[in-house]
Order: sequence, then structure tokens, then C-alpha cells
Amino acid sequence: MTADDLDHAVGLTLAALRQAPADSQAWEANAGSLEWTCWETVEHLSDDLFSYAAQLGPRSVGGLVPFVWESRRPGGPFNAIHADREAGIGGLLQVLEASGALLIAMVRTTPPDVRAYHVFGASDAEGFAAMGIVETLVHMHDLAQGLGLAWNPPADLCARALARLFPDVPHGTAPWPTLLWATGRGELPGHPRRPEWRWYGEPREGAGPPL
Repeated sequence: MTADDLDHAVGLTLAALRQAPADSQAWEANAGSLEWTCWETVEHLSDDLFSYAAQLGPRSVGGLVPFVWESRRPGGPFNAIHADREAGIGGLLQVLEASGALLIAMVRTTPPDVRAYHVFGASDAEGFAAMGIVETLVHMHDLAQGLGLAWNPPADLCARALARLFPDVPHGTAPWPTLLWATGRGELPGHPRRPEWRWYGEPREGAGPPL
């Protein structure tokens, strides 16, 4: 997976979210099955993309870069990134776009032999691109449910994300429903919803094209 793939995923997500109601009250609905509001979910996605970019910065694999992560309310997401409420929905989406651009830039410029910390195992820039893509696609699914939007991302993008991060998923099923199943958000024939899930971001020989 490449920086261009991530750019495509973020761009599709921003285009979809710009079709959502501008009324801030609509963004206080829960995002799908999450316990977070749609506003909080965009902040969380922005935080994911920002933190992945930050992890690729230090040339050591020593753990999480120690930003201060905090929740603004009980049960809310723990983020280093929070959007200024006074800036409205437009400002919130600008935070998402900027965070995505940071990770896109880091994926483009990080040498392929660099490894960075992730709780599921050290990964390379391609792995962090794939993780950012999965975060973007599935959280947009959550947001689409909360905001009443249509969302059906490209099958080839989903298929390559599955191939990079989820070697344990069923084969022969449609990529987007399979990605939702892999991330605990749906069912597949013969496969009940996953109560727990993880991806496998460690570099694998032949895992993808050069960055």
C-alpha cells in the first residue's frame, strides 16, 4: 500500500463528510455502534493519522511517542488531537485533512527499512499506510451510519488493505464486507461477528510495492 492509496482514502472520506448536515447537532449522534459522537469519531480518526505519522519520525523503536492523550469526557476517545469547537464542522474536517496529509507525507518520505513502534508489532511505512487506510475506511463507515450517508469504498483498496494487514480473513468474499467483518463491524456467511480483532502490521517479504 502506498501514500497515494492513503491520499485516495482520505480524499474520499472528506468528500463524503462534506455531504453531511452542517448542523452541529447532527454530529452529536453516535457514530454507528461506537460510544463516541460523530464529532469525537472524526477527532479520533484525525488522532490515529497524526499518531501514525509521529511514530514514523524517531529513528528508534522504543514505544509510543509520549504525547499527552486525554479524553474530554468519561467514555470519550483518548486523543492528543482535539478540534476547536468554535471552528465548526469545517474546522473539524480541516483537522482531519491536515492529519491525513501528515501521514501521507511521512509514508512518502520514510525509507522502507525504517521500523516504528505499534502495539501489535513494529511496522514499516507501508504498514502504517495500510493501518491509516483501514482506520479511515471503517471509521467512515461508523460516521456514515451516524450521519445518514452512503459509503461504499473501492473494492481494490479494501482488498489490498486486507492482504497487507489481515492474513487470517476468509477468501472468496467481497472485500468491503470482509473488511467490516475483520474489524468487528459485520458478519459473513458462516462467520459470526468478531467480538475481538487485530491486524498484523509487521513487514512481510513481498507484502507490497515499493513506496
